[in-house]
Amino acid sequence: MLTEPTHKPFIPASESPAEFTLKAIITGSVFGVLFGAATVYLSLKAGLSVSASIPIAVLAISLGRRFLNTTILENNIIQTTGSAGESIASGVVFTMPGFLFLTDGIGTDFFNYWTILTLSILGGLVGVLMMIPLRRSLIVQEHGTLPYPEGTACASVLMAGERGGDFAKTAYQGLGVALLYAFLQKVLHVIAEVPVWATRQTNRYFPSAQVAGEITPEYLGVGYIIGFRISAVLVGGGILAWLGLIPLLASVVPGDTIALQLQKLGYLTDLQTAGGPGGWNPQTHTFSDTAAAIYRAYIRQIGAGAVTAGGFMTLLKTIPTIVSSFRQSFSGVGSGSTTSNRATTLARTEQDLSVRVVIIGSAILIALMVVLPQIPGDSVLTKLLIAVLVIVFGFFFVTVASRIVGLIGSSSSPVSGMTIATIMGTALVFIGFGLTGNLYEPAVLVVGSMICVAAANAGATSQDLKTGYLVGATPRYQQLALFIGVIVSSLVVGATVKILDTPTPDLVAQGITHAIGSDKFPAPQGTLMATLIKGLLSFNLDWQFVLVGAFTAFVFELVGVSALAFAVGLYLPLSTTLPIFAGGLVKAIVDWNAKRSGTVDEDPDLGKGNLFATGLVAGGALAGVAVALLSVNDTIFNSLAGLTLEPALTGVLGEGGYLLLGALAFVGLALLLGRVATKR
Repeated sequence: MLTEPTHKPFIPASESPAEFTLKAIITGSVFGVLFGAATVYLSLKAGLSVSASIPIAVLAISLGRRFLNTTILENNIIQTTGSAGESIASGVVFTMPGFLFLTDGIGTDFFNYWTILTLSILGGLVGVLMMIPLRRSLIVQEHGTLPYPEGTACASVLMAGERGGDFAKTAYQGLGVALLYAFLQKVLHVIAEVPVWATRQTNRYFPSAQVAGEITPEYLGVGYIIGFRISAVLVGGGILAWLGLIPLLASVVPGDTIALQLQKLGYLTDLQTAGGPGGWNPQTHTFSDTAAAIYRAYIRQIGAGAVTAGGFMTLLKTIPTIVSSFRQSFSGVGSGSTTSNRATTLARTEQDLSVRVVIIGSAILIALMVVLPQIPGDSVLTKLLIAVLVIVFGFFFVTVASRIVGLIGSSSSPVSGMTIATIMGTALVFIGFGLTGNLYEPAVLVVGSMICVAAANAGATSQDLKTGYLVGATPRYQQLALFIGVIVSSLVVGATVKILDTPTPDLVAQGITHAIGSDKFPAPQGTLMATLIKGLLSFNLDWQFVLVGAFTAFVFELVGVSALAFAVGLYLPLSTTLPIFAGGLVKAIVDWNAKRSGTVDEDPDLGKGNLFATGLVAGGALAGVAVALLSVNDTIFNSLAGLTLEPALTGVLGEGGYLLLGALAFVGLALLLGRVATKR
């Protein structure tokens, strides 16, 4: 029997400073919108996201002290409300683009603003609702065993800010540097966007090898935050693909065979039509970029198999934690619900929303899923099946996600593995009921999407509730703030996804109707989910490539390397993972230097390097969203194109000199990050 540990919050229960105020909710909602939009951009491009709670807490302290005169509990409500944006965006972007990649475009009609909005709100609400009865069991009773690292770090930020300190300055500096760099790169094109070194297809020993880097500030910042180990595993997958598999396939597979595979996948109309990935030339039977053609024809399917296997193995490794989490949390529901029903007699810091909110809310969610047209289904019974699966899987994986992030943190939570398990379970249930074929692919993805959003949001919610427990917040106010954050963030996340999906005139000229799924926004997880669903319900995969990826991931898991991180690197272009690795390398050098000089930070999350890197991520991603928004309008797109200095610089420096200038600018940014990180 778990006993409740003695705990003294920063703000005692006997005190009641301002907390759930309008200015806190509005400020938190604004941060949720900004970080939600930035996460959408970053996740679509790189398949990665970065926790928003700590940077929002840092910014809340700065704004609160200078302009809003907020209390520590109001700052906690700001970060609680705002953190929903990042988690909702992650869940949406990792799954819902999959609608675009289902068989014969059957899911395309579901990839609209109202469906994305509906699924993100419903999934987010499931994540918050299911955490209400679990808070006392997981956050309070297991305070000593579940550290919730991000939540604890966020509480440290808030308490340090209350005592004094200037955390936000470094984050703002990173934001400003990233915006300036992005302006030079994305608008003036002084800095090349993707420097490339490549060998020719005619090279006898190393044909169509390619090294490239999308040298943006957000990738550098992400690499620094996730550290050397993970970034090295990521880039390892890319090196295997672009310097190993692609040159090998380019040596042994004829151009016509590659073109036939692209035709089979829908990238080419036929072999007599020029174009497609890599630029097929039917006259010469060659590609202008063979590496790009092979990547689309073979590597992405190998990568999808690797990610599926990596996610599944990650899930298998956490089964003991899952079983323990489910058993202990379920046994704690009774005591949590009893105490929440007596909220008026409890201390302020122990008052949750009533368990009746969970029961009534779940019933309302089931009813909405049955009646809303955004939920696919050929009958009421099919839609009811979807609703029941969402609630059942939702409760299970919310419990799992909360306990896992309590142990290893949100950044390491295998949400993708849980989503894969959900999709596999849902597909098997559908098959058991005889609901097979292309028609039911969107329905399976709907369940997976909502559970992905719910699990991601549950992880963030757990961290927020841990923060509140440490600083002395009122749980029911946090839970209400999370409901608000889910709804407000969902309004903007869906709009951002649709805006980024709008093809620029350049893409339209290539016959591309969706920017998502193109090289601009690869959406790796969404493609994976669609690939998995099609394989389960329609059996139309090239299983030989998928199995190659699966066994490659298995080998790396056997030798002690994170198969999931490696698989994501195998799936993504090397141009994405290489600059992320550069950030991780900077982090490794900074850590080595700090250890050598004996100046290791007690809390790395609050170090200058992490804060500056957070600013780089936020600034670079927000600049990318802004440019994408402006590029939707043809007139503005053409005006921006007229500002480019690339032709002038290329004329003076030559093509190689221009690319070298960009690489040097990125090196300069990395050196600046390292210098800030080592400054005391």
